Formats: sequence, C-alpha cells, structure tokens
Amino acid sequence: MKRSKIILPIIVIAQFCCTSLWFAGNGVMQNLATNFQLNQSALGHLTSAVQFGFISGTLLFAILTIADRFSPSKVFLLSAIIGALFNSGMLLDNNNLTSLLIFRFGTGFFLAGIYPIGMKIASDYFEKGLGKSLSFLVGALVLGTAFPHLLKGLVTLSSWKFILICTSCLALIGGILIIMFVPNGPYRNPSQKIEFSVFFKVFKNSNFRAAAFGYFGHMWELYAFWTFVPILLSTYSSIYPNTTLNVPMLSFLIIGVGGISCVIGGYLSIKIGTKKTARIILLLSCLCCIVSPLIFMIDSVNILFGFLFFWGMVVIADSPLFSALVANNAPSKWKGTALTIVNCIGFSITIISIQLLTLLHEVMNPIYIYTVLALGPILGLIALLKKENIKH
Repeated sequence: MKRSKIILPIIVIAQFCCTSLWFAGNGVMQNLATNFQLNQSALGHLTSAVQFGFISGTLLFAILTIADRFSPSKVFLLSAIIGALFNSGMLLDNNNLTSLLIFRFGTGFFLAGIYPIGMKIASDYFEKGLGKSLSFLVGALVLGTAFPHLLKGLVTLSSWKFILICTSCLALIGGILIIMFVPNGPYRNPSQKIEFSVFFKVFKNSNFRAAAFGYFGHMWELYAFWTFVPILLSTYSSIYPNTTLNVPMLSFLIIGVGGISCVIGGYLSIKIGTKKTARIILLLSCLCCIVSPLIFMIDSVNILFGFLFFWGMVVIADSPLFSALVANNAPSKWKGTALTIVNCIGFSITIISIQLLTLLHEVMNPIYIYTVLALGPILGLIALLKKENIKH
C-alpha cells in the first residue's frame, strides 16, 4: 500500500513532464510562422502531424504488442528520450514546413510510448479503482498539454526557444523518474509472443466495443477543441475589438482546468459508477458544442470565460473513465495493447476533426464551426446507451 501511494505520484509527475511535448509546437506557433515564413494553416497541419505520428506509433506498438511484451518502464524511458530529441529539432535555424512536420511527427510517434504506456503502468499497479488512478494520469496529460501555453504567456517573444528547451528537458526528467522509481507492477501479465490478430480480437467483445466507441466519440471533440482554443479566443476578440484577451494565458487556463475536472470525475465515478459518470460528462460537453455559437453573440467577457472554463472541464473529464472502461473490458494479457489500439483509433479520429475545423474556418463564419464537434459525443452516447452491462 505504501509503495502504491508513492508510485502513483511519480507516474503522474512523469506523465506531466513527458506530455508537455504534445503541444510544444502550438505554444510557439506564431514564432514558428514568423521565423520560418509559415502561413496560418500551418497550425492545423503541425498539430495533425503530431496526431498522425502518435497514430503511427500506437499502430506499430499495437501490432507488435510492445506494451505487453516489454518492460513498460523501459519503453517509457526510451520514448521520452527520443521524443525530446525530435522536439528539440524545431530549434534548428534552417527549418521549413517540411522539416517541422517531420519533427512533430517524430515527437508524436514516441508519445505513443508515453501516454498509453503510462496508463498501462498504472493498470499494472491499480487493479481496483482504476478510473480514479487514471484520472490523475489524464489530469497530468492535460496540464502537460497546456503547459507550453503557460510558458508562452510568461516568456518574451525573443525567448520562444526556451519553451522547446524546457519541454524537452522535462521529458527527459519524466523518463528518468519512471525508470528509477517505477518497476514492473504486481498485476502485470506479460505476453510472450507477437500476436498480430490482437488488433481485431479485442473488438469481438461487445462491452469492449461500447467502451471504445464512447472513447472515440469523446476524441472527435477533444483535440479539435484544444487546438482551436487560441483561434476561438482570437475570433471573439475580432468580433469585439474593445476586448483585450491574453490568448496564451487563457488557453493554458481553459485547457489546464481540465486537469482538475479529471480528478473530480475520478472521485465521482467511485460514488455513482464509471460508466454513468462518463455518460453525464459526455452529454455536458456535447451541449457545449451545440450552444457554442451563442457565446460569440454575447458581448460579455465573464460569460465567455465561464463557458470556456466549463467546456474545458467537461471536454476531458470523461477521458480517464473511458480508458478505465476499455482496460476493464479487455483481456488482462492484452490490456496494454488494447489501450494502445483504442488510442490509435481515437487519435486517428482527431486528425479528421481538426482538419475539418481548419477547412470550415476558411470557408464559413467561424462562430458556427464548433457545432460539428457535437457529432462525436452524440454517437458515443448512443454506443453507451446500447450496453448496460459494461464492466466498470
């Protein structure tokens, strides 16, 4: 028990340190655009490059059942080191859009050895109350994702490279923490061989499918919202020119507040059940998507902040709960691979929603584009309503 109390904080800190790599490019996007003559559409492309790298990494990890065949802590360390190197590549003076896309792709690829592997490590230590444990890990992911925006809000324009150096160093620290203090967990059930069919076998279980489809619906909304938070705030400022917004700092707060809601959701799931909690939160985020155009029609910064902070909370709070449902409804010997598979598909979906919003932002009034994000939660809710006996 004492050991588990030490293990979870270490995993959480390491997860925060390493996932700061995720949106490091977004935190310095305007600086990259200025220094390397990029156009505004580069935001969507560079974000999608990270997602596509993550998808490719999780796909390969899943096919080779990396998470279940090798020590998760060693995989985490190696991924943190290589991910930090790719992130540092954006510091080179002769970069262009192509090289930046390659560096962001590489960062995303090795994040596949960090985020789902971190959840795998947690599941190896915490068989009961997994939803609560994962809520801390996803909360760390949220803060890590938002952290580059905080750094951007604190440093001067000329110090943008510090953000990349800082996030790369944090990733190295996170990997070292895991390898030094988190050995293989007591509930680890390692697989001894490559089983290419695992990718398809896990979906034969209808309960697993329902949990996975709920997660997919949640992912349709999540990263598109996170990517477009700065653009949403800038759009509001353009509609109401007298409004002055610190976009980087607000982006950090709106995304980062989700870390708190993840923990709240984890504790709430103990009271009323993981599935029910996930379903309520998914419904609330769906409603935020639907009513989002109204916020642009109200000249009130307080209402804007209140709405976006609430949306920032509910858009992510169900993520650890869906991951727990996926893990609990997957065969124990394939649990790590199952989590990796679901992450792979879920992040594939994020590329579609991010690119769709990028396109819609260019061809229609941007105040209406966020309503399309409701499609994912609606389909996720339908999947959950069809299955009442999901293990949680």
